Amino acid sequence: MFLHIGGDFSVRFADIISIHDYDSMRKSEDGNAFLSKRKKDLKDFSGGRPKSAVVTDKSIYLSALSPNTLKRRAEYVFSFGTEV
Repeated sequence: MFLHIGGDFSVRFADIISIHDYDSMRKSEDGNAFLSKRKKDLKDFSGGRPKSAVVTDKSIYLSALSPNTLKRRAEYVFSFGTEV
C-alpha cells in the first residue's frame, strides 16, 4: 500500500520509518543535524513550503501536508478490511 504525500507522489508504507513535523524538526538541534547530514537525500514535494518530513531509509520526502493529515490518510487506508 502507498501513502500519497502530495505533488503527485506516493511512498510505500513499508518504506516509511517515521513522519515528523518539519518546523519542529528544523528547530530541534538533533533534528536539524539529521536533516543537514542527509541533505543530499532530501526530495521536496512541498512546493517549497514543507509541513512534514517523511523519513525512509533512502530518502527524506518533504510534503506540504501536515503530519496529522498524513496520519489520517494512513488510518483511512488501513481501516479497510477491518470491522468498525
